[in-house]
Amino acid sequence: MTAISYKPKIWVAGDWNAFFGFGTNILVNLLVLTGLLRFVLKMPDQLVFGRILPATGLMLCLSTGYYAWLAYRLAKHTGRSDVCALPSGFSVPHMFVVVFVVMLPILIDSGNPITAWEAGLTWVFIQSFVLMAGGFIAPWIRRITPRAALLGALAGVSITFISIRPAAQVFSTPIIGMICFGVIMVSWFGGVRYLRGIPAGLVALVVGSVIAWGSNAFGLNYGGMTLASLQASFSNFGVSLPMPAIDHVFNGFHYLPVILVTAIPFSIYDLVEAMDNVESASAAGDEFPTTRVLTADGVVSLIGCVMGNPFINAVYIGHPGWKSMGGRIGYSAATGVMVILLSWLGILSVMMALIPVVALLPILLYIGMLIGSQAFQETPHRHAPAIVLALMPQIAEWGKTQIDNALGAAGTTAAKVGLDSLGQHGVLYHGLEVLGGGATLAGMVLGAIAVFVIEKQFLRAAAFALVGAGLTFFGLIHGESVGIGESPAVASSYLLLSAFLLGISRFTQTVTEAAAGPGAIADAIASKAK
Repeated sequence: MTAISYKPKIWVAGDWNAFFGFGTNILVNLLVLTGLLRFVLKMPDQLVFGRILPATGLMLCLSTGYYAWLAYRLAKHTGRSDVCALPSGFSVPHMFVVVFVVMLPILIDSGNPITAWEAGLTWVFIQSFVLMAGGFIAPWIRRITPRAALLGALAGVSITFISIRPAAQVFSTPIIGMICFGVIMVSWFGGVRYLRGIPAGLVALVVGSVIAWGSNAFGLNYGGMTLASLQASFSNFGVSLPMPAIDHVFNGFHYLPVILVTAIPFSIYDLVEAMDNVESASAAGDEFPTTRVLTADGVVSLIGCVMGNPFINAVYIGHPGWKSMGGRIGYSAATGVMVILLSWLGILSVMMALIPVVALLPILLYIGMLIGSQAFQETPHRHAPAIVLALMPQIAEWGKTQIDNALGAAGTTAAKVGLDSLGQHGVLYHGLEVLGGGATLAGMVLGAIAVFVIEKQFLRAAAFALVGAGLTFFGLIHGESVGIGESPAVASSYLLLSAFLLGISRFTQTVTEAAAGPGAIADAIASKAK
């Protein structure tokens, strides 16, 4: 059968595993998102379940449907039956950024949750256009950036913001978390099939729920499940369709100066993260067009935004994981349908009260383990030091975030405590702040420099150091905000590093030519003349 006449199967047996895995991943994120809206931003249920979640569901359905179609096209074009759709959903790091950095300060300033919601919509509106424009330069960036730098920066995200929090929560409630993690591990890593082929994600969900609700009979209350909260959750049942919110989008422009400080750098973060995830899929055997992926993220985010969703869409980390468990095309589209049902019918409210979140978190931990290991498995062994270097900005950013959260809980900040005082107690706050600024992009730059040094391509290493100087000068990496002349000391250090590497490049070229002898040099000159 030729590739042209080949008709890919929309659904295969492995899609069940991937659907329950990816579906529960999305469910975890939706539960966390809903909790942030209700309990951190104090938004009324009418706004959360009546406006925001229906718009979020629409965006996610469009996104997962599009990437299922893109996978179908690739499978049909290549004649392959193992093509796996790119996973997608709202960006988890940005979920926390837009809540805590954009909407929460504006809520505190205005005292109005509607105003905070409008600022979030404007934030996504700006990011959408940056993503659409950036889609056309992303393929070029992928061509010139070493795979170790791309996957290393992605591994940094997976180890810190994707894995550590779920791991900590698993061990905080180990009776549920560890057992569910074991259920996931023996199936997805150990290859064990459960009775009648029931997907491991569903088994973990059922086991965790049974333990949580069963513990109530003994007064232990593992997982925090109560009948009162379950009964109250049914009040949000009912059909809620997304409604246009264009006027709210433009109302948020009142806070444009505050929004731009984070919208532009995080748009670039989205651009880089999407490239990394496309590269991750390529390493797993599925080559998707970068421009289409990034522009689709921008378009889908814009549609969700004008319908009331204040969260950006993104291609997800984890494609190799879903592919390894048998996912192909159908799991992505099925997840979109699931999200529509959960968000448009108010079912998500009941799910929050019925399923302990800790039963779902091992899936995020699994994905983090898989992506972190891929950076080392899919690149030459000699590039391992570059991957470790690319990890460091994300680790620094995660550490800084933990310090900020701890100080915030104590009602203070690093500035109030004093950087010198923190330093005297071994907390290198300023160093973490500088290293972790623009962490994904910084990791790519540092990783690329290291790869080219390892390969003795010093001229290319010098070029990336020069790029690092420019990005730092404008605050896109190693800075607290976007601007001109941000972090001048770090920008100057990149310039000096670039000059040093350029000098090394010329020195090694001269030494090589001298070792080759006059005859080789003459032949090289003659060859260039021709």
